[in-house]
Amino acid sequence: MSTTTSNDQAPTGGQLNEDELSAWRSFLRTHARVTRALDAELTAAHNLPLSSYEVLLFLENAPENKLRMAELADSVLLSRSGLTRMVDRLEQGGLVRRETCADDLRGFNAVLTEPGRAALRNARRTHLSGVRRLFLKHFTVEEQRLLGSYWDRVLEGVDSDDVGPSA
Repeated sequence: MSTTTSNDQAPTGGQLNEDELSAWRSFLRTHARVTRALDAELTAAHNLPLSSYEVLLFLENAPENKLRMAELADSVLLSRSGLTRMVDRLEQGGLVRRETCADDLRGFNAVLTEPGRAALRNARRTHLSGVRRLFLKHFTVEEQRLLGSYWDRVLEGVDSDDVGPSA
């Protein structure tokens, strides 16, 4: 017996049907190719990989331009050890610094430095141009709004309590 999603549009369980598989694989391929291209452009133009750009961007948008290392790792979708290595590299380049957390002396904050802010500012035009050229130009403004609402719907489902290991 096949169950359906709450909106009765697609079966759940078992194998993915042709439409489901196409949607899923297209999403994965698109994400991989666009992020690879953005990474290559940022690295070539600014010697700043996309993952480092994202760390600097999250820090720029954080209060006082700093975040706890664990919170930053969750934001950029890296393991804590992966973020530690990345922050090591950014710290060696003078783009961030670490400071002890005032409320937990065992923890550390990553803090955006002035050279980090300058690197982010210099790379921003390249990044935004790439996002527009590689992704956004393929959609009308209305389609962009729809895509945003679709991704929000997916995130709400992932964040809901009913998500768990599948059988």
